[in-house]
Amino acid sequence: MPNKPLVAIVGRPNVGKSTLFNRLAGERLAIVEDAPGTTRDRLYADVVWRNKVFTLVDTGGLVMAAEDEITRHVRQQVQLAIAEADVIVFLTDIVDGLLDADREIADLLRRTNKPTLLVANKADNLKREMAVHEFYALGLGEPLCISAAKGMGTGELLDAILEALPSAPEEEEVDEEALRIALVGRTNVGKSSLLNRLLGEERVIVSPTPGTTRDAVDTPIRFLDREIILVDTAGIRRRGSIEPGLEKYSVLRALRAIGRADIVLLVLDATLGVDAQDAHIAGYALEEAKSIIVVVNKWDLVEKTSQTMALYEQEIRQALRFMPWVPILFVSALTGQRVHHILPLALRIDEERRVRLSTAELNALLREAVARRSPPTHQGKKLRIYYGTQVSVAPPTFVLFVNDKRIVHFGYERYLENQIRERYRYEGTPIRLIFRDHQEER
Repeated sequence: MPNKPLVAIVGRPNVGKSTLFNRLAGERLAIVEDAPGTTRDRLYADVVWRNKVFTLVDTGGLVMAAEDEITRHVRQQVQLAIAEADVIVFLTDIVDGLLDADREIADLLRRTNKPTLLVANKADNLKREMAVHEFYALGLGEPLCISAAKGMGTGELLDAILEALPSAPEEEEVDEEALRIALVGRTNVGKSSLLNRLLGEERVIVSPTPGTTRDAVDTPIRFLDREIILVDTAGIRRRGSIEPGLEKYSVLRALRAIGRADIVLLVLDATLGVDAQDAHIAGYALEEAKSIIVVVNKWDLVEKTSQTMALYEQEIRQALRFMPWVPILFVSALTGQRVHHILPLALRIDEERRVRLSTAELNALLREAVARRSPPTHQGKKLRIYYGTQVSVAPPTFVLFVNDKRIVHFGYERYLENQIRERYRYEGTPIRLIFRDHQEER
């Protein structure tokens, strides 16, 4: 699966980058404040425009001269986003006019030899648009006038982005039947050691130093007559504690690896436990509709009682309560303990994620579920489920035709999902339920 093109929004602080990001992404994903420097970490979102999709990256304000620690880290982060981007949107502020800081950023962007769109923000009236001429001095072509806050000119900007995107590369010859498994997790949890144990040889550099693995590395193997591609990725650190340098560049590549995987091994360190960043990684894999296995590594280093594993699993399930169907394995890459369970479990999950329920079986299930628990009512109108059908697999996707999809409550949707899982587990795999008004069928 080819990676989606990447578009990075860059500019000095407080020119409206996060506002533009939210506008193009169609939702408020980035914190928007008037104070400069609010955005310090990259944010990512997929944008669909004219049936094409690209990944948009929001970055912190770029200050070329200041040398305080936070500003230096932000600058390093932005520069790495620029290095990874296919197209750069250079955002300026037409109210402030052309500043020396804009000239410094323009000098940096000219050296990248990457498609760069010069955009003048806050041009929400004719008088301001007339002031755009001074930005021609940056030598980056004709500026586009927009108002991110009001949405003015953003359609034209999206058109320009699509035009600037590079042509799609020729597809690599890949085995469509191969199962792609990505190993992801925080730094130094033992992903490379685990990969080497799975391979049975020292194929990947292993070091106790966090951040040894810089790029996603694909390693094909055969297991039980099945082609499998193992993808080792750079560690993903807690946001806000990412060190400057190559590691941040690797984070984006790790997230992209999730996007092209079938199954994600979320590797945890048993000595550190589970934290919000682990949940963040799991959430990204869930958004991408990937099957997931939680692998708790370094289990040999944990002092145990008869209750240790159960208590640890309880902690993990609480942190990942949005995916109660995820399997958990406790392993040691160092000793090999239970590592031999990983690939058989992955194959079983891959088999289950491709199961298709018959329409008759699904509708019998839905009738039983409705009889067992009545659908919700809103303003005197009761939800009615006419029928359902499974439209795709991997992940299993079901379309349910109802009288009014606005009545569907999250709790009842979760109930229906659980009823489907009682009939067939779909272990380790998210289920998609799509509700459509009955007339949408026509």
